[in-house]
Amino acid sequence: MLLDTDMLIDVALDRHPHADPAAELLDRIEHGPTQAFIAWHTVSNFYYLVAPARGGLSARDFIVELTRFVGVAETSTEAVRFAAALPMSDFEDALQVAAARACGAEHIVTRNVKDYTRSPIPAITPREALQTLI
Repeated sequence: MLLDTDMLIDVALDRHPHADPAAELLDRIEHGPTQAFIAWHTVSNFYYLVAPARGGLSARDFIVELTRFVGVAETSTEAVRFAAALPMSDFEDALQVAAARACGAEHIVTRNVKDYTRSPIPAITPREALQTLI
């Protein structure tokens, strides 16, 4: 599965009601056999959105800790071209889809499922992802 930036921000900033299922999913990924990834650009987006609230060092620590058990999807010129060709209005979401494709993810985990209605890779919520791990 590919973890969308919003899910990580929800955990880092403890945004309710979204933080609890997202944090539980991260815990299950960390301690289980499930393989998960984030997109390369998620790292910078996360940092610049979380650092003002938590501080730069804390945001970096979160990223380092996350990458102990979550991989970063490979990036390529072809992936950017693939994203640009997708019929999605939000280019950042299209880049998430390209990253999911690059790492072989079966799902994109996000709380904004509606943003991925035109994605060739289905989007599910953190709660739904937890159900797939049972």
